[in-house]
Amino acid sequence: MSESNAPDARPYHHGDLRRALVEAARRLLETEGAAAMSLRAVAREAGVSPAAPYHHFKDKGELMAAVASEGWSLLSATMLRIATENPDDALAAAVTYVTFARSRPALYRVMFDSARQRESLPFVGITDPNSPYAWVREGLAQARQDGGMMDFELMIAASWCASHGLAEMAGFKQFDHLKETLGGDTPFLRALLTRMGLETRKR
Repeated sequence: MSESNAPDARPYHHGDLRRALVEAARRLLETEGAAAMSLRAVAREAGVSPAAPYHHFKDKGELMAAVASEGWSLLSATMLRIATENPDDALAAAVTYVTFARSRPALYRVMFDSARQRESLPFVGITDPNSPYAWVREGLAQARQDGGMMDFELMIAASWCASHGLAEMAGFKQFDHLKETLGGDTPFLRALLTRMGLETRKR
């Protein structure tokens, strides 16, 4: 019996099978973690047959790469929205980045694991005006003092490293007293980013 004729097979029930599988993988990732991920589990979550994922992904690695790409797209859209809503706030993009990472830790980990495998960060496309890189670059360009292009590029790299470090460390309980004193997570993040040398307002 072919897959399409099997009683429980619904490989194209969702219309866009690839997107349905990626969304199912994201749900599993966020609720059960990366250890629970498998093509069979994703197929079950999506409500399709166990063989259905192989129409689009040869293995779990390809599916995780697609999930990572979706994560970067979601981060870009989120940062674009926040930057548009707060055009005069030079810290908005960095705070949004850290908040995104902390609210979706499993997805964020997959995003960076996928990037490391390629030895290239996916958001550094200078030609894409809506990438997270472009928004951070624009914010820093308007807040910086002129120190030459090399200094500017180093400042961008430092900003990304600072944001990534905060995403990794900001949840530790050792910082709870600072958050309480400053009035919460967002003021804490802003204070740290400012302390690292970023201006709070574009000029």
